[in-house]
Amino acid sequence: MDITGLSAIVTGGASGLGHAAARALAAGGARVTVLDLDPERVAAAAAEIGCHGIACDVTDAAAVSAALDGAEAVNGTIRIAVNCAGIPGGMRLVNRDGPVDMAAFARVIDVNLLGTVSVMTKCAARMMAAEPLNGDGERGIVINTASITAYEGQIGQGAYVASKGAIVSLTVQAAREFMPGGVRVMTIAPGLFRTPIADFLPEEVIDRLLDGRMFPNRFGDPAEFGRLVVDIAANPMLNGEVIRLDAGVRLQAR
Repeated sequence: MDITGLSAIVTGGASGLGHAAARALAAGGARVTVLDLDPERVAAAAAEIGCHGIACDVTDAAAVSAALDGAEAVNGTIRIAVNCAGIPGGMRLVNRDGPVDMAAFARVIDVNLLGTVSVMTKCAARMMAAEPLNGDGERGIVINTASITAYEGQIGQGAYVASKGAIVSLTVQAAREFMPGGVRVMTIAPGLFRTPIADFLPEEVIDRLLDGRMFPNRFGDPAEFGRLVVDIAANPMLNGEVIRLDAGVRLQAR
């Protein structure tokens, strides 16, 4: 897929990995729309990148549809959808006060998983209705964001692990379902990246993580995530797979 001139949306695009993905896609020639929750941050991010921006709550199905309509009115039929919207979910399944707060657990699932599914399916439906882009019959691609915690869930991260593990499991299923429509589905599972979510990690946890059992022995730069997003979109043979972007780290239980 040649991304030049193609319409792309990035959820969670006002900060962190989403912002880096939006920046990389725009630099590669795509016509990008940034979606995020806070209108002021969306406006600032869009101005910085030089792209379109729409405030949107990914947990609101009607708001998502309206945002996609707005994106397509400016940039044309969406061909690239990158799901980066997410919230941290640090909570024990059973703590000193008893079982997990189900409302808090559900909130993480609602944003991280259901928000991703909502955007993915709505974008895929629009892509499938569009004309093919090339001789392969390709009509678009969805790139979701999971986490290596989906494989190595740490104690106290139950809600986050559940949300990201479901995204991993959906990858090949969605790819198989969308194949007849010419839409690819890929997932990136980042490791340790310096993003706003990483700010929730205590310093002692960070010190334990950066203990020489990964190379490079550092947090990832969000720009490295953005670079992979562009590479995935460009390579038509990448489909139905989860790519760990983690410098070889394997998380400990805590």
